[in-house]
Amino acid sequence: MCGIFAYLNYNVSRERRYILQLLFNGLRRLEHRGYDSAGVSIDSNSQGQPLVFRQEGNIESLVKSVYQEVDDLDLNLEESFCVHAGIAHTRWATHGEPAPRNSHPQTSGDGNEFLVVHNGIITNYEVVVLIEIVIKFWRRSSGFSVVLTLAFPVCSGGCSVVLVLAFLVCNDCITGDVDETDSIDLFFPLYTFLFGDWNVRLAGQDIAVFVLSVAQLIGLLKEMTKVLKETLIRHGFTFESETDTEVIPKLAKFVFDKANEGEGSQTVTFSEVVLEVMRHLEGAYALIFKSLHYPNELIACKRGSPLLLGVKELSEEFNCGSAFHDAKSLSNNDHPKELFLSSDGHAIVEHTKKVLVIEDGEVVHLKVNILSFAFHAKEFDGNVSILKFDYDKGRHGGSLSRPASVHRALSVLEMEVEQINKGNYEHYMKKEIHEQPESLKTTMRGRLIRGGSCKAQTVLLGGLKDHFKTIRRSRRIVFIGCGTSYNAALAARPILEELSGVPVTMEIASDLLDRQGPIYREDTAVFVSQSGETADTLHALEYALENGALCVGITNTVGSAIARHTHCGVHINAGAEIGVASTKAYTSQIVVMVMLALAIGGDAISSQTRREAIIDGLIDLPNKVREVLKLDQEMKDLAKQLIAEQSLLVFGRGYNYATALEGALKVKEVALMHSEGMLAGEMKHGPLALVDENLPIIVIATRDSCFSKQQSVIQQLHARKGRLIVMCSKGDAVSGCPGGFSRVIEVPQVEDCLQPVVNIVPLQLLAYHLTVLRGYNVDQPRNLAKSVTTQ
Repeated sequence: MCGIFAYLNYNVSRERRYILQLLFNGLRRLEHRGYDSAGVSIDSNSQGQPLVFRQEGNIESLVKSVYQEVDDLDLNLEESFCVHAGIAHTRWATHGEPAPRNSHPQTSGDGNEFLVVHNGIITNYEVVVLIEIVIKFWRRSSGFSVVLTLAFPVCSGGCSVVLVLAFLVCNDCITGDVDETDSIDLFFPLYTFLFGDWNVRLAGQDIAVFVLSVAQLIGLLKEMTKVLKETLIRHGFTFESETDTEVIPKLAKFVFDKANEGEGSQTVTFSEVVLEVMRHLEGAYALIFKSLHYPNELIACKRGSPLLLGVKELSEEFNCGSAFHDAKSLSNNDHPKELFLSSDGHAIVEHTKKVLVIEDGEVVHLKVNILSFAFHAKEFDGNVSILKFDYDKGRHGGSLSRPASVHRALSVLEMEVEQINKGNYEHYMKKEIHEQPESLKTTMRGRLIRGGSCKAQTVLLGGLKDHFKTIRRSRRIVFIGCGTSYNAALAARPILEELSGVPVTMEIASDLLDRQGPIYREDTAVFVSQSGETADTLHALEYALENGALCVGITNTVGSAIARHTHCGVHINAGAEIGVASTKAYTSQIVVMVMLALAIGGDAISSQTRREAIIDGLIDLPNKVREVLKLDQEMKDLAKQLIAEQSLLVFGRGYNYATALEGALKVKEVALMHSEGMLAGEMKHGPLALVDENLPIIVIATRDSCFSKQQSVIQQLHARKGRLIVMCSKGDAVSGCPGGFSRVIEVPQVEDCLQPVVNIVPLQLLAYHLTVLRGYNVDQPRNLAKSVTTQ
């Protein structure tokens, strides 16, 4: 969805113009994620006074706006900085319409003391507790009166007083700060409020039970009083946007101000401010903080949304693959370095391939002479820790600790700069459609093993080798995905059932979560996602893990959340896909799942001939796709005939029901034409009523076990004067379309389970040409994003 990018240069001179251009280019690399507005923040001077520029529309609108404002401010673009921290953002509207005021960076108010760029959704942006912050800083100095000033009258004044009193008493009792006698007296108002009378002084054991009950009640009541936005307004903050993000920098300023209030206050560090803010945020997020109070520093943190740190020009001891040891040694050398933060590797790869994938709960602090890590988690399984935050201790006044140093290795971005450039193509989508012969080869490379007869005999999927026995013994295999990834799994379902003998069910991730559908320990749950960061699929993964299922990931992104959190998996190796409408990732996903079916099926003698035919078909598949790409001009001509149409139906069945769904989805996504993929077997159960001489209908009728049934469908649609476009196997134009009453798209014939890979290509080309002819942006469809990282 949104894209975030940041750049910090240390001990290397960079002009303001260079910094701006680098930030702008980082945003251009993130355009494919989808956006409707953008913004950047740089420093006005060496003291770190931040400037914020925001603009609705595309990146070029932002660039024009920034340079205009720079002229108005008489800002010297040639001024150099040895150290500088800049942040940038592309926004995809979730809370609030596309407008400069809703764009990022969001600010804490006048002076831009705290700035935040954010990818994700804060689910409690109007319900974040401030009471705990107050208690942490003033409980012993100001007592109840301070907290009462923050109490929100959720039902009545008395209820608020009792609520706050009970909260403080429970807090003290549970931590051992109040003895039993005191607790009885302090609980008197709450007890009488709840039960109406104080008849009997409670025994010690009863007190413990009562305290526990009250603690549970307080947990419930606290949810009723978690009103951050309104409370911040009461404390003098004003909000100019409708975004969920704006509460974050304002909360940071609130924490900072209160921590530094009063005589003898200890200076609070940037990381402490951010950790305090994180403690009160719920939802999925990746955040980068910049502050006037901490010039030339950035802090990044994440939970659920992707975030990468790129490192350039490190000394030899930090060569790729060497340990990123304690990060303190980084502060002891003055070697020039550039650090990059981004939600996507596409914005980093042109600068460096050395990256650190930031894990959930981590806080990465970038300063002028130190790179440190803090972990906001009760437990952490990773390999490095500079600072570690214990949530439970921290909530009751605990502090950051510095445990023994451990190691974390930099990884390498599996991406080339050439992959993220359009080359000689006008659009990414067309480039990626025509890359499919090569992307399919890459997907299969090293995974098809030839036997002595010079025929491929088996499939090698190293990421699954230790789990095949468990998968074969599964009660069922559940495929979970969204959109195109779901369609790819649907295309592979028949061959998986045929070769494995295991029941296969399909789940749209959001629907599974809405229903809380049953997932069992005996299930194998397969999560399919191009990005590996799809929010609904990630939440479904968490759900499956909680229920004990074996979780398998199929993604196109090494180091993605799904790749990290599943027990095992397969990378489709399709290469970088920039166009929002997925093309080459879809065909590679199908091929991977066909190989998965072959691997699970083993070497059963009964299916040996079938297996060999499929494997031989896989080897020849890139050539067949290259052949069908020759239909490009034919699909452009067809698009010219359909350019003015409002609707399109696509009928398929068997293996090609998924092709119908995916083809219709592509037309819907990019050409903005209403289109529906339908199961041909359901034609008489409603869709037939739509058929007339004006409605274009594509029928997929290549040769497989459903061929004769599709012939019947064609005849029935023709009898009702439907405008037919028939996709058939080469040589079937006459027999498949008697009387020549329809337009024909002839495609090469391959094994039935591989036919969806061939059949989708003409529909991808049709969608592409329809979009271009209709004048729409084919790479950035309206309202859509490449990586759907929020629900």
